Amino acid sequence: MEPHHANKPRPKLSATKHSKFISCKLYISESRNATAVDAVERASKSDPQVVVVSQFGDHHYNRFRYTLVSYIVVVDGGGSSAAGEATVVHSPIRKVLLAMIEAAFSSIDLESQSGAHPRIGVVDDLSFHPVGQATIEDAASLARQVASDIACIAAVPVFLYAAAHPAGKSVGAVRRELGYYRPNYRGNQWSGSVLPNVLPVKPDVGPAHVVSHKRGATTVGVTPWIENYNVPVLCKDVATVRRITRGVTGRSGGLPTVQALALFHGDDCTEIACLLDPDHASAYQVQTVVEQIAGDQGLEVEQGYYTDITKDEALDKYLKIACADD
Repeated sequence: MEPHHANKPRPKLSATKHSKFISCKLYISESRNATAVDAVERASKSDPQVVVVSQFGDHHYNRFRYTLVSYIVVVDGGGSSAAGEATVVHSPIRKVLLAMIEAAFSSIDLESQSGAHPRIGVVDDLSFHPVGQATIEDAASLARQVASDIACIAAVPVFLYAAAHPAGKSVGAVRRELGYYRPNYRGNQWSGSVLPNVLPVKPDVGPAHVVSHKRGATTVGVTPWIENYNVPVLCKDVATVRRITRGVTGRSGGLPTVQALALFHGDDCTEIACLLDPDHASAYQVQTVVEQIAGDQGLEVEQGYYTDITKDEALDKYLKIACADD
């Protein structure tokens, strides 16, 4: 938690006075329980200088994503910290994230949750993205602070990835080691706790074993802005659509940097859920490749859709809302 100095109250800082901003995409493993969703949403409104600029829930996936934006205040380490890295001295987003995370842990039980999207915890993932003049190093400093906060307040294992990880380990590598992509229910879904008591790899922060199967574990990472784009394929055979997905993902020789999963999405549909780095691949390219491969197999593909807004839209929306409260 951030230190509190009773004799030195922190002054309110205006969004209009800053050029460095941070976005965090917080993924919660619940979208069907209205009480839990409401609790997390209430917590997100605890500071007017932090804005949920976008949110998206999916009933089949039983998953909810909140995209938050706020400012950060940074001072250079000047060599006093490890490798002289930047140190985030304050961001209102840190306290709001912790409030949302505590609300999620208080209202969601992973052991009774199921859905068509993989997950390892109630608070499944936090991905941080620098906005404005903020740097990857700024975002990594804040992400590591939040990871330590989560481990402290909830006693859950936290795995770092990308720029938050000392060696830049990818989120895919972390998840493969944890068995994240292996469904344990009905062949194409996930139910209850999926992690063993003794974890196959040591977390970067927090206990080396699962303290609570009701909470699970969490991943925290830092990357450039990522866009979320889903393509519905009218086919109920997930294995067939998974083969199409291999033609899209960068790891399999498809489009560079694209990460994609084939996920059950109703009785007659399987979605290809993609994460895109817009500087390296576009939704148009993904849509075209999927349609070409699926067409060769006689499968119909619907027009894909974004589940989030762009980086520029996120910052514009934040400034409009936050500055109105200044």
